[in-house]
Amino acid sequence: MPPSPSIRPLGSAPPLRDRGDACPGALRLHAAADGLLARVRVPAGDLTVRQATALADAAEQLGDGFLSLTSRGNVELRGLPDGCDGRLAGLLGDAGLLPSARHERIRNILTSPLAGLDRHTPADVRWWARRLDALLCASESATALSGRFLFVLDDGRGDVAALGGDVSLVAERDGVGGRTDGDGGTALLRVGDDPAALRIAGPDAPRAALAAAEAFLTAAEASGTGAWRVRELPQEHALTARDVAGALRAAGISAAHVPDGARPFTTTTGPTTTYPNPTADPAAGPAPGVVEGADGRHALAVLAPLGRLSTAQWRLLTATAAQHGSGELRLTPWRGVVLPGLPAAAAAGRLAALSAAGLITDPSSPWHRLGACTGRPGCAKSRTDVRADLAQAVAAGAPVPGSSPAPVPGAPVYWSGCERRCGHPHGTWVDVLATADGYQVSVVRPDASPATQETRPQ
Repeated sequence: MPPSPSIRPLGSAPPLRDRGDACPGALRLHAAADGLLARVRVPAGDLTVRQATALADAAEQLGDGFLSLTSRGNVELRGLPDGCDGRLAGLLGDAGLLPSARHERIRNILTSPLAGLDRHTPADVRWWARRLDALLCASESATALSGRFLFVLDDGRGDVAALGGDVSLVAERDGVGGRTDGDGGTALLRVGDDPAALRIAGPDAPRAALAAAEAFLTAAEASGTGAWRVRELPQEHALTARDVAGALRAAGISAAHVPDGARPFTTTTGPTTTYPNPTADPAAGPAPGVVEGADGRHALAVLAPLGRLSTAQWRLLTATAAQHGSGELRLTPWRGVVLPGLPAAAAAGRLAALSAAGLITDPSSPWHRLGACTGRPGCAKSRTDVRADLAQAVAAGAPVPGSSPAPVPGAPVYWSGCERRCGHPHGTWVDVLATADGYQVSVVRPDASPATQETRPQ
């Protein structure tokens, strides 16, 4: 099976980048088979009602009437016509979605979507995200980052920490159960796949993340490879936690080296140490349904089938946030939306309305944990219309061709129209790849090179 674009075969050399990345943005549009494509960065996935409304207006007035959610919690608009750049920029800019034209593609910040909402989180790390975004947009050097460089801010539950960040911050709770909200607590900072970490004070976390990104730029320049991401650096220029510690010292940030910072993060309360979220697989993201909050308010977690929402569905989500919730929408890297702040009495009824509109609101849905790339006709590189093929497979009760049961029960299943596998999941997942001879099914595991993956042609 050809390698996944995010997995480099063991022993292979890193890529040599002789140009800047062509990752699309809101101002740099990509020409796809179905028209121009815009990718709007939404740091931490946070949208106000006004911003969500502006995105719906753009999709209706300029695009194909749909909004696509990405694996980084961003929004894509497709089917845009030539010459729409100025009007699109005006709609997004007026809503506050373009704070800096030079930085708009590098605002890639993932944050635990339930941070501060449920009963199990020790920290609302979204303060970090807001501060880091402001620092990025004020940094001249940060403009050299590629549109693929990723910051990950995990509240300690281990959900987004598993999603392959270049610079990751994971909140730690102090020994008396304090919260990391910018006023206290500590964080572990990691770079790439280095198992070591740096323990820093919570208030220093955003500055430390930017300093780590700047250390990467220095290493990338020294390597001469034009690397876009930390994992692309050659071994002799690999960026480690110890390297970043020097950059932090130069920035006036204290850091303690933690040799095994990749271990699951724990919370100490009295004599017992427990993981802050009892969910069996936090990296799977919030399960669709009602999320009970610690303050008596509830949140709704829903998923978009194959990551695609009509403007009618999007406007229903926006109206629910405005009329029943806190006035905000949180996009998730699992192509979902979280609506915080609903009264307990209203949550179930609002969830039923979203279900009736075609959103995934129950983990038992046949569409839960199913994904697919754009496929034909939107992508000229795709061998087939994978979304239509997947819909037929779901209707037939066989979302994995030729498999009963699925090769890895509970693992996400992702259909791809070509070897690029755009938007595929992280961790262990079932790969359904379109080939010239039909679909090929494989199990991709994070601890194995593509050459050793399990493959079953269909």
